[in-house]
Amino acid sequence: MTESQTAGRDLEARELIVFDGVCHLCNGWVSFLVPRDRERRFLFVPAQSPLGRRLLTENGIDPDDPETFVLVTGGKAHVKSDAILRILGALKGWRWTGVFRVLPGPVRDWGYDRIARNRYRIFGRRDACLVALPGADDRFLWEDPSAEASKG
Repeated sequence: MTESQTAGRDLEARELIVFDGVCHLCNGWVSFLVPRDRERRFLFVPAQSPLGRRLLTENGIDPDDPETFVLVTGGKAHVKSDAILRILGALKGWRWTGVFRVLPGPVRDWGYDRIARNRYRIFGRRDACLVALPGADDRFLWEDPSAEASKG
């Protein structure tokens, strides 16, 4: 197996959170998750990065206007409230949030959609994309490791 194939397989085995790197709300969500993900199971991918754009496009989301963040796990994409509940359900102390699954997805997503559509107006927008947090540089991906491995 080549280094490129190994890197690509490693990426597929990880849980990736694709987030809007210029959105204050989205950056706050990532800042909330990093210290609570003690098992370090999630990697964070800004939507504005080459890898983020690819993952969004592959999952039918406009990379120039992402109205959801995406959790990619096991080759499957989860969006909106489903992604939130899956992520929180993986964190110790937050598994109780699974009780919201009793609500139908369209009901949960109605609230999600209202916030997502107005996130810049309500929470603001950054001039530059968040690419890492102190002490968590290794958890942020900009490029696909398999693409980088094939270059070298």
